[in-house]
Amino acid sequence: MTAETAGHVMWSPDPVTQRAAGYTLEDVLNLPDDAPRVELRDGVMIVVPSPTAGHQKISNLLWLWFRQQAPEIYYEPLTAVGVAVGLGDTHEPDVLLLHQPVSEDRHFFLPSQVAIVVEVVSPSTKRRDRLEKPVAYAAAGIPHYWRIEQDPLHVFAYDLRDGRYELVADSDTELVLSEPFEIRLPIRDITP
Repeated sequence: MTAETAGHVMWSPDPVTQRAAGYTLEDVLNLPDDAPRVELRDGVMIVVPSPTAGHQKISNLLWLWFRQQAPEIYYEPLTAVGVAVGLGDTHEPDVLLLHQPVSEDRHFFLPSQVAIVVEVVSPSTKRRDRLEKPVAYAAAGIPHYWRIEQDPLHVFAYDLRDGRYELVADSDTELVLSEPFEIRLPIRDITP
């Protein structure tokens, strides 16, 4: 048996524009449907790896917890959407808690619309989730950043203070916070 070509070439970034770091948010929004998920870093498209099943379970359980616990008149949790932290910079966090109202037809949201941004750390995203993304989120003015480490599950919550994130709580049993609303998150509720 031989493989047949379907006559379709998979999308990839234009090498000239990629080298020139010339991509913008508009270029990302105009990608074809079959393009991989990407983030922009200083105008360069970075393919975002697909999360593992365990990673997705944590994200989905946190989304569900937010859906059940966050005051819906004020907040809307989402996954698989991005944050435009600059014209040449976007991020695709694992979970977002957005301020209401939320436009149903948007893929990217402005930092001013974000209450909490959450990254679930995986082996392939350690450096970005622990070092690079918090700096970008803080510079964009996002008030709360959560980092979830796996194996064992541990949640670190940071608040933006004087342009930098400060650790305000961390737990492997129950995360207790007073902002942006009263939070008592049992870690078992987001553990697959």
